[in-house]
Amino acid sequence: MTQTNAASGTSLMSRLGTLVVIPWAGGNQNDDRDMAFLMAYTLGDGVAGREGSEEAALTVAKEAGLPVGGTVLDVARVPKSPVKVLVEGGKAVLTMPYLHVACPVPEQWVAAARDRGTVYVILASRPWPEAVPGRAVTEAALQSFAADESVLGTAAHCLVPVSSLRS
Repeated sequence: MTQTNAASGTSLMSRLGTLVVIPWAGGNQNDDRDMAFLMAYTLGDGVAGREGSEEAALTVAKEAGLPVGGTVLDVARVPKSPVKVLVEGGKAVLTMPYLHVACPVPEQWVAAARDRGTVYVILASRPWPEAVPGRAVTEAALQSFAADESVLGTAAHCLVPVSSLRS
């Protein structure tokens, strides 16, 4: 789990609060191959509280051109999308408006990302204040949050092509 401090002086960032990224890899409903996931979420600690953080996350999604509500955008089909994922040296670097963060990822995640050539990125608008950087998140807690319909239905979802320094 990794947090970002990018552009912390901006008004939107002060409303967003701490933005955290968490990786995991797991099975996909459509086949038996693993999918690499990155979820970005706010802790809800922005200057306007949880509601202000949620509104700011929705603004970030809009500025990145990401639909909210369950539709999965294939970023490869969007010219000049600002959402990028670089995978190199056991890390994933997620770049999008207001977020540029390097996140350590396990080998299973790297293998899934390379196998599929994409990463499933979720930008949750609903804050998750219990999942703070430096504190381990259990698989059950992650599954509870990441599979919650109220989280998924208010999140931006996209498939982002994997790039590397060699590509």
